[in-house]
Amino acid sequence: MRMRLWVFLAACAVVGVAAILIFHYRHGDSAQAALEPSSARVAPVERGSIEHVLALAGQFQPYQVVDVHAKVSGYIRHIYVDIGDKVRAGQLLAVLEVPELDAQVKGTVAEFARSKDEITRAEHDVVRSQSEHQSLHADYMRLKEAAAAQPGLIAEQELDDAQSKDLASQAQIDAAKAALAAAQRQSESAGADNERVHDLEAYTNVVAPLNGVIVWRYADTGALIQAGTTSDVQSLPVVKVAQSDLLRLRLPVPEDDVQYIHQGDEVQVHVDAVNRTFTGKVVRFTRDVSLATRTMETEVDVENNDLSLTSGMYANTQIQLAHHGNVLTIPVQAVVQNGNQASVLIVDRQNRVQTRAVQLGIQSSSHVEVLSGLSEGEQVITGGQANYQPGEQVKPRLAADSAKGDEQ
Repeated sequence: MRMRLWVFLAACAVVGVAAILIFHYRHGDSAQAALEPSSARVAPVERGSIEHVLALAGQFQPYQVVDVHAKVSGYIRHIYVDIGDKVRAGQLLAVLEVPELDAQVKGTVAEFARSKDEITRAEHDVVRSQSEHQSLHADYMRLKEAAAAQPGLIAEQELDDAQSKDLASQAQIDAAKAALAAAQRQSESAGADNERVHDLEAYTNVVAPLNGVIVWRYADTGALIQAGTTSDVQSLPVVKVAQSDLLRLRLPVPEDDVQYIHQGDEVQVHVDAVNRTFTGKVVRFTRDVSLATRTMETEVDVENNDLSLTSGMYANTQIQLAHHGNVLTIPVQAVVQNGNQASVLIVDRQNRVQTRAVQLGIQSSSHVEVLSGLSEGEQVITGGQANYQPGEQVKPRLAADSAKGDEQ
């Protein structure tokens, strides 16, 4: 019995000693851990290059789109094109039938011919008047000379009559010349009217105004087409032509990036629908920010001679807005924004946290340019800034993904 008691007491003593050792071990580790500083992921302030690249989705539009109207009203006699047809500038698209226009053409031709005859008649009147004047003027001069040589030989009344006829014939010449000028002006008016009607007759041939593709056809053979000379919405076009060998790629540039857009800037374009990648240039922009979208329309002209691209297709683009070389950069994650003020947390030589206000420049997808507030080689905390207090001692841990500031 006593032996069992001693065994029990010995076992209790062993368990107690083990419990004391475990307690001291655990509390010793906790105390040691409490004394160790917390770790902080940091990245160095490095010097390198940085680019501000804007990624946008754009849409292709035809360079020009025209609804082709007829200049005169008439019925379509023939229409030679349909949707999808490629046409050239000046190519005949349709022919109209306008019967009343034929009568107008014949009338103006006859009026123009009559005006030419009037000019011929007036010219003959001028010649006749001049001949009569020469004869009467010669008679008057002979009588005047005879009266001067022998006074009283020629009656005064006879001399006055001869002078009167001479002056009347001169006036008749002036009248004939005026009639000739009037006939010439009338002929010019008739010629202009004849030319106008012939031009209208030419408008019965509807032709393509530009090189392009027929994207819609509005009328068929026999349809009545109204003259498209007014803003009347009832006037029906014949076809719609889009210039597709040259396309406009329209890009909505956000307001904040408008200041960086310049003519000639290169644009990297990728069209997923046809798996095509090429480089374009900014050709024009509106210089006006939309109040609804806060963007500015910017255009890139794209050659499309093979018509592989279609209006309405989307494209993914990248525009290099700015490029700065040999500048100080830090990861974007290191920046803490407080309104318009930017700051970072740095770890000094004593591994203590400090707050530092910074002035920033352009930003890429991963890095940002530092204009002032930091020096090369300093370490900035790149995450969890709210967990650290100024003056706190930390154990810096270099971020594994730290890289030079030449990110896109």
